[in-house]
Parts: sequence; structure tokens; C-alpha cells
Amino acid sequence: MIFTELSFLAFFALVFGVYWCLTSHRARKLWLLAASYFFYGAWDWRFLSLIVGSTALDYLVGLRLEGNDDERSRKRWIALSVVANLGLLGVFKYANFFLDSAIRLANALGFEASPHVLGIVLPVGISFYTFQTMSYSLDVYRRELRAVRDPLDFALFVTFFPQLVAGPIVRAIDFLPQLERVRLWRDVRVRACATLFLVGYVKKACIGDNVAELVDPYFKDPALYDALSAWIAVLFYAVQIYCDFSGYSDMAIATAGLFGYELRLNFDFPYFAASIRDFWRRWHMSLSSWLRDYLYIPLGGGRGSRLYQYRNLMLTMLLGGLWHGAGWNFVIWGALHGAALVAHREWERRGLRMPAALGLVATFWWVLLAWIFFRAPSFDGALVTVRSFVLFQAEGARSFGVWPLVTFAALALVHALAARRWIERLTEPLPDWGYALLLGALVPLALAFTNAAVKPFIYFQF
Repeated sequence: MIFTELSFLAFFALVFGVYWCLTSHRARKLWLLAASYFFYGAWDWRFLSLIVGSTALDYLVGLRLEGNDDERSRKRWIALSVVANLGLLGVFKYANFFLDSAIRLANALGFEASPHVLGIVLPVGISFYTFQTMSYSLDVYRRELRAVRDPLDFALFVTFFPQLVAGPIVRAIDFLPQLERVRLWRDVRVRACATLFLVGYVKKACIGDNVAELVDPYFKDPALYDALSAWIAVLFYAVQIYCDFSGYSDMAIATAGLFGYELRLNFDFPYFAASIRDFWRRWHMSLSSWLRDYLYIPLGGGRGSRLYQYRNLMLTMLLGGLWHGAGWNFVIWGALHGAALVAHREWERRGLRMPAALGLVATFWWVLLAWIFFRAPSFDGALVTVRSFVLFQAEGARSFGVWPLVTFAALALVHALAARRWIERLTEPLPDWGYALLLGALVPLALAFTNAAVKPFIYFQF
């Protein structure tokens, strides 16, 4: 089920209605857990065993780590969690990538090796829930969090359906305490949640899915298009992936909020970042903080020599790129961001400064350049687009014209107004009846601009 489908809205209405009719706190959590398993099983019921197994493993690891003063034993248990979770990712997400890379290397060295693809299906959301369970075990190992005793609470933390398949990545230290207290309807910010869900819907179904009609044909065969069309396609892919992913996050946060639970903000207008470091403080914030706390800092973070620090940055971003997908294009995307972060740190170390406006333009240009490798289905196709994007050299003659640029300017203006919180300023002063009328008028308008073809969220593949 996709958040923009009618089937999800029917599912949510049923879960929501029963949830708030139940008076027992435990019964509510059981109902949410059952609904979450149903939601995940609707994609492919066979993969329920994976999420149940991952949940059971890290629940057990947490209990074994709690109160255990034997450091050798604790290291064995945390190693089990890390190896099992990364092993799960390795098998289901990266097996074909590693096999294909090994075959290509063998052929390059002069050995004959036939291409082979394993028939492995990628379970939806596996990158998100494995990171969640593994971070819980790591927090308990570091003694930053006490192990949860109630298996129901832990299972619901892992499988809570609003964020299950594409984040935000939930931290146990944030979510588990919320499960201890009964949720009260009077504490639910209904208007804020309804507004956020509608905003997320518009981003995904009205903007992201519609601009995909322009982006997809270009990246299918970029050699057919001129340089201006390359710029238009890259700009609109930046729009598409932002609206698609932040739209999902908005709807996930809003859905969780209607049950009385709070999820972390995942996007904070990243395209208005004045530096690449600022961009990563605003883009996919739950992943950025995860990589910082569980990869970059354990590697040594900002300690040691400059070379050592820059190595840590590059490794973090390379692995962050690989997390997004099993392909060298994602590694290149991570390398471009890692190189930019290193350059930014060296720039600051030398005491250099850049005007904010110039920093915003330079950061956005570099982010666009990196998106080419993130989106392109092949390395050769990415190079064709890069040549058009950077050097304005293109062999193709097909053109999108200039009208898409007008659309982009209009979207940029709306985005700038949203960054100034104009939506909140518009709705907050309204009385309840006025808000209801406004919402009633906006919903049909949003439906009118909804793309007829329901498209999966981009981050479902990660």
C-alpha cells in the first residue's frame, strides 16, 4: 500500500477508528502491531519472517547486554547483532552487486567469467528497519539506553507502519519512552497533522509524480536531448526526489501524529543550504545523524590528523552512498558529497568565507551534479548528462523548450514561501470551521492535480 492510494486511506481509517475506540493502552499497541504486520505483509507476506527474525534477534541481544559486565561476552553479543543485520542487507541487497563486480574484475584481469544474476528480491524497507534494530543494540551496548523488557514495545518500535518502509529512521531512545505512556486524544495536534499530510500528498502525488513524466524520458536516453533539456531534466529530478521523499516523510510524521506519536523531522528545506555541510544537516536528517553517530564518530570523527579526519568523512559518505543502492553510481554519488564535505572543511580551516548567496548557488549546483549519478540507470548515460550539464555539449536535438523553466521558477517561489512558514501563518488564525472549509476546498483541488498513475515512492527501492 502506498500513502497516496485509496486502499491506504481505507486501511488507515479502519486502524485509526479502532485504535481510538480502544481504552486499554496495551490493546492499542497490540492493534497497531497487528496493523503494522498486515501493512508490511501486503507488499509480500513472505518477508514478514525477516522483520520478525530481525526483531527477535535484537530484542534478545538487548536483554543479553543489559546488566552484563563481562566485556568479552558483551562484544560477542553486539557483534552478533551487527553481523546479522549487515549480513541480511548483504544477502538481499548487495549479493548481485558484489557478484557482478567480481565477474567484471575477473574479465578485466583476463579470466573468463559469465554474467550471472541471482534471483533475489529486495524486501521493501529492509535498509530502514535493520538500521533501527541495530542502532538499538548499539545504544544498549554503549549503556546509553536500557534494554526494553516488553517484547510488544520492541516489536512495535521496529514495525510501526507509518515509517516502516521508508523512514524517518526512528531511534529507540526517542520512540520507546513514548510507548510507556497512554496516548490521549486531547494531546493530538489534529490540524497540524492534517495539514502536514496534505502537504506531503501534494508533494508526492501532484508534483513529484507529474514531473517524473518529464524526467523519466530524458534519463531513458539522454543522448537524444540538447543541453538545455539536460539542465531541465536534472533540475526536475531534484524536484522529484525531494517532493517524493520529503512527501513520504511528511505523511509518515502526520500519520504517526494522529496516533499520538512523534517522529523526528526528516527534511528542513535542504535546497536552501548555503554549504554542503548545511545540506546534510537538512536532507534525510534521520540518516545523516545515524551515519554520524554510528559510523563517522566510531571511525574517529573529527579527531586525529587532518588526513585521518578526511578519511573518516569520505568513508562515511561512500558507505552512505552504497546504503542507497547496490551500484557504483551510488558510490560515485557518495564520493562527490564526501569530496565536497572535505573541501568545505578545508575551506573553513583556512579561514575563508563565501557570501551566503554564492554558497547557496554553489551548493545547489554540486547537489544537482551528484543527482545525475544517483538517477542515471548507467554510467555511460550519466557521463552523457554530465557533459551536457557541465560543458553544455550535447549531440541530441530533442528539446523540452523553455516552459518547464517557468514551472520550475513557480515551484521555487512556492518552496521559498513555504520555508518562511506561510502555510502555518495562513491556517493557524482560522477557527475550526474555517479550517475545515479550507481543507474541504484544497482536497478536491489536490485530487484534480494528482497523477493518474500511482507511482511507488523512490526510496522504497532502498
